[in-house]
Amino acid sequence: MPLDKNRQFLDFEKPIKELFDEIEKLRLTAEKTKVNLSDSINKLYDQVTERRRDITANLTPWQKVQLSRHPDRPYTMKYIEKMTDNFVELFGDRNVKDDKAMIGGLAQLDGETIMVIGQQKGTNTKMRQYRNFGMANPEGYRKALRLMRLAEKFNKPIVTLIDTPGAFPGMEAEERGQGEAIARNIYEMIRLRVPVIVVIIGEGASGGALGIGVGDKIFMLENSWYTVISPENCSSILWRSWDQKEKAAEELRLTPDNMFGFGLIDEIIPEPIGGAHWDYNEAAALLKPRIVQTIRELKKFTPEERINNRIEKFNKMGFWDEHPEQPEQIPHSEPEPEVNEIIPANHA
Repeated sequence: MPLDKNRQFLDFEKPIKELFDEIEKLRLTAEKTKVNLSDSINKLYDQVTERRRDITANLTPWQKVQLSRHPDRPYTMKYIEKMTDNFVELFGDRNVKDDKAMIGGLAQLDGETIMVIGQQKGTNTKMRQYRNFGMANPEGYRKALRLMRLAEKFNKPIVTLIDTPGAFPGMEAEERGQGEAIARNIYEMIRLRVPVIVVIIGEGASGGALGIGVGDKIFMLENSWYTVISPENCSSILWRSWDQKEKAAEELRLTPDNMFGFGLIDEIIPEPIGGAHWDYNEAAALLKPRIVQTIRELKKFTPEERINNRIEKFNKMGFWDEHPEQPEQIPHSEPEPEVNEIIPANHA
């Protein structure tokens, strides 16, 4: 497991980097002295694995948010590449333009044709700008809906991969109907007649996630998050500063275990030791069979049964208190005072 020189480390991953630095020193020493140090190097690699396991065993909610944003983490295109064959990307919303933050197309998953849709972030500065940092405009959500309807027309299952800090909040997005586009997707996805599987692979923020987040089954990867607002923005609203983002992450209850406990997701998908960014192949291998199995299970239901189950599923979400209906109170009106007729003196 040689270290990629371009690999980046988060603050709490620094102990792993220190071990890799030691490995590199031993490797250089072995090359110079021609001494076999493979046993020592292998022991350090074992320590790396253990350290990865220890670090991710007790992550705080904020650390999980950081891990979901790891610059080396696999994005939608990487999962498509590793899980599917013969991917054919489809473009455009047939109205405004093609939104590069939202990708989708037909692919073969374990021999079956599916429609796969998801947000895509860039892997470097130039590509992040090109992909708008994974924040889709209204045309992105309309493009996604067009592809979903195409899948429904040809009776193909739909898999959506969510990884977005939110829908793009720019003025031009609002002018083109950002809220309406997301609301329309939610409405239409509830009524799709084909199986729909949603997987949150990284960030799942606000309406940007909900725009492709309605399905028969909803999965979250182990180090992802799902909530109505990012911790930073929550902190800026409540405390007028980003300094309380860690506290906000704790209070938002945004981790997979919280989401599962609330009944908002159906299953937590494990990741490779230390996170999906350590092994793309293993990350895809852990997710793929669960999607394949779920599609087979959902196909046993009729379209009407799937739609009814979907409606019932989402209707159950959330917490509220019902108060007994109070009898309508008729407002009490004060009697008008008697008015004595005053007769002018000259008429007496």
